Amino acid sequence: MSSPEPQQQQQKSQKQVDAEFTSYYLQRATQEFGEALDAVRSADDFKPESSIAVLISALQQGTEMFSEEDKRAVVCSEGAEKSSK
Repeated sequence: MSSPEPQQQQQKSQKQVDAEFTSYYLQRATQEFGEALDAVRSADDFKPESSIAVLISALQQGTEMFSEEDKRAVVCSEGAEKSSK
């Protein structure tokens, strides 16, 4: 008998998949580039009230290089990993 999780993941709207993928991508990017991001935040010209929004937007643009199928595969894979823990 198959578990309902993969089927449930397939039923998500593309908007839900995009949101979950973006969250996952940003989490991974901040882990991988943590030192570089800290260096940017420590720069003299970094202004939290405006620079943070620009930085987040720039990181989010990285999600555009992935196809909808790739995003869904990552979200489904992450959902399966979470449910098995």
